[in-house]
Amino acid sequence: MTIDQQPPPAGAFAPLPEGRFSGREAFQQLVRDALATAAREGWRELILSDADFHDWPLGERAVIESLQEWAHSGRRLTFLARSYNEVARRHARLVRWRTTWDHILTCRACPAADPLDIPSVIWSPHWVLQRLDLDRCTGVSGSEPARRVMLQEVLAEWVRSKSTPGFPSTTLGL
Repeated sequence: MTIDQQPPPAGAFAPLPEGRFSGREAFQQLVRDALATAAREGWRELILSDADFHDWPLGERAVIESLQEWAHSGRRLTFLARSYNEVARRHARLVRWRTTWDHILTCRACPAADPLDIPSVIWSPHWVLQRLDLDRCTGVSGSEPARRVMLQEVLAEWVRSKSTPGFPSTTLGL
């Protein structure tokens, strides 16, 4: 991880990092840490956005445990993607978890969008993570109000007018 931070005192949780990050491992660790913090602190709303979630650790046991701990009545999780094919292929645990918690999830798809246009973001009212360069896996994270509001507006526009319902929790067939 390339973010400079002091280790937390014994028994305490480190606050989520503020500032730049670089590299796939740093990004994936920030995703893990953000979801664990969301569960621990009881964040009521999350938006996860990416073209296909290929680089995200969403199928890992620890991530699903964090989501399970986070999921309660009154919580909302929105996924936004160009396609969920990669999610179905790479993140089987998330797909199973999603069927149980469908009532708190909204999944939106943007199949006609350019994959580079879809924001790669975790948004919450408390903290955000934004990947700016997908190839190098670099970006910024933080809790600055201006960044949170700007990303909330960008994501709201994608959800409201550039996407349709996608990734059903069950597949009905004959």
